[in-house]
Amino acid sequence: MVLDTNVLLAWVATHGICEGLLAICFRDHSVVLSDHILSELAEHYVGKFKATSEQAAIVVDTLRKQCEVVEPAPVPIEAFADIDDLPILGTALAGQAEFLITGDRPLVELGDYQGVTILSPREFYDRIRAGE
Repeated sequence: MVLDTNVLLAWVATHGICEGLLAICFRDHSVVLSDHILSELAEHYVGKFKATSEQAAIVVDTLRKQCEVVEPAPVPIEAFADIDDLPILGTALAGQAEFLITGDRPLVELGDYQGVTILSPREFYDRIRAGE
């Protein structure tokens, strides 16, 4: 499964559903990320959440140790309106992920991309609780 930058930011910077969700993901699933996602995470953690560069580096290093890091597969520019999200989709393809978990509404509305099911954190959490 791939966790989008916004899910990782919610995990590291807030207390809520993403915190519990990531614990489950790391325990029960193989999590795939890319340098693109990790770079975005570090940038926004420092910029939006006022973390230090050192704090961001610790988070990124921790994730590198717990996750598989892949090079995003190429995704055609016409595949999705927001070209900034193409590397996220490419990460899911390269990692052969079953799920992409994201808080990005347009990606969630896409629902599926080349066999990757795209869900919000709440939708994925509800699936886990339902035993799917």
